[in-house]
Amino acid sequence: MDFIFGTLASDGLKLVHHRAMQQGVQHAYRKTPRDPGPGQPVTITVTTGQNITAAHVACYYTLDGSIPAGSRGAAVHGYALPLEQVETTWDTLSWSYVTTWEGTLPPQPSGTTVRYSIGAWDADGAEIWADWPDVQTTAEHASGYFFRDEPLPDDLVYGDPAKATVFAYHVDTLHVPEWAREAVIYQVFVDRFYPGDGRQWLQTTDLMGFCGGTLEGVEQKLGYIADLGATCIWLSPTWLSPTHHGYDILNYKCTEPRLGGNTALRSLIDAAHRRGIRVLLDLVCNHMSYQNPIFLEARKDPTSPYRDWFTFNDSRIGYRTFFTSASMPQINLANPAARDWMLDIARYWLREFDVDGYRLDYALGPGPAFWGDFRAACREVKADSFCFGEVVDAPDMLRQYEGQLDGALDFHSSEALRKTFGWKTWPEAGYERFAARHTTYFPPDFLLPTFLDNHDMDRFLFIAGGDKAALRRAAAEQMRLPGPPIIYYGTEVGLSQKVGTKGMGLHTNRVPMAWGDDQDTALLAYYTELIESRKQMVL
Repeated sequence: MDFIFGTLASDGLKLVHHRAMQQGVQHAYRKTPRDPGPGQPVTITVTTGQNITAAHVACYYTLDGSIPAGSRGAAVHGYALPLEQVETTWDTLSWSYVTTWEGTLPPQPSGTTVRYSIGAWDADGAEIWADWPDVQTTAEHASGYFFRDEPLPDDLVYGDPAKATVFAYHVDTLHVPEWAREAVIYQVFVDRFYPGDGRQWLQTTDLMGFCGGTLEGVEQKLGYIADLGATCIWLSPTWLSPTHHGYDILNYKCTEPRLGGNTALRSLIDAAHRRGIRVLLDLVCNHMSYQNPIFLEARKDPTSPYRDWFTFNDSRIGYRTFFTSASMPQINLANPAARDWMLDIARYWLREFDVDGYRLDYALGPGPAFWGDFRAACREVKADSFCFGEVVDAPDMLRQYEGQLDGALDFHSSEALRKTFGWKTWPEAGYERFAARHTTYFPPDFLLPTFLDNHDMDRFLFIAGGDKAALRRAAAEQMRLPGPPIIYYGTEVGLSQKVGTKGMGLHTNRVPMAWGDDQDTALLAYYTELIESRKQMVL
């Protein structure tokens, strides 16, 4: 079966996640309204678990974007808001009582950034901070983010005020750009799409190596993409990187020369815009390459200004990483300098290359507070930029990102479509019930781009055993969902793979694109008709 949900991939991990939510002090961005507008008060909700004693809970907040500070209900920087106990409930799965607290922050004018932290204490104990260590960290440890035979890192300390999670929300009137609502997105894995006219693939057998696709090749196939009906291209990471996938970036302000460099990217974007096609870059904010000069300096020199841009510890690797990949150190975006650096990168590509937005890799890592800053920074440069995240989490957790991002990839619809039409383990009636409820659970201003497959999972045709009728059924259902559909390159012409990703690696589905006589032209025509029908329905 598919391995989709990361730290929620099994029933056991779901239970770990749920029980962690009932311990300590938990806020998890529970606020009403979830996307505050000008003049709206904001009620925040916090729970305290049975494993701590809390007689008081307070929220410390600022209104100028700075980091709040306070202790035991008294503000040191900013303001303090006492929370009131609302109720105590019983949770069977954690076999414990959970107490709920609430408080209401005052309304603010448009443009205000509210940052806040939450502490709980009793008469004798130390103040304990909300969401630290956070639920995600606990789940990551259980699922292998850290090595399972190691304890949680020493930096995860409940009572250390330096480790207090800082939440944030922006008071604004931002909305999802209209073009994104109507978009049909084509996902291009650049190294595997097309080498360019007159060029052959470098090789096609070692899918961990380079196959030779280029940005010039993508530009030369814009006519194909336009004829399919796509209105937007999502490019796999194009920055300088030592790998075929590009998710470990060496230089965030340089396009990979192997793909054609900055000149080729600029030419592709300009050519796409002339056709009315938008271009999204795949930006990795959570981590970088361990060969990136910034990380090399931070690792070598404890006095480096970049040292706190990462989390060094006593683990086997020696620093926090993207899961257990030593080649991808996690960036500490809670550090103001690191955060500002990453926001400047986002502004740079919007301003200098006129990109139309970003697909944001592993957006779960930086968390909602960072993405609120990120979206606001992008809109300052390009008012109709579109930013959506890869947030692999439960639907109730996805709603934390309302008002912080324009949307998130719809892994839940993908799972439902694949189980129903690919694996055939769900009845179609069950799918219909799921889809009806799922599409009404989220507000219209939070988009859920849908997909049947992508670069991190087995291709749909592979799991369906080559059943193209099943693919047609699934594609038809996908096109009826309200979120903008994403088509992974080659799915529309019957591209599959030789072996599954399980035990073999995610790269096994990243086969070179089929062109010419290798394409299923009947399937391509079917996809083209589906997309045209969807456009007529949307219009």
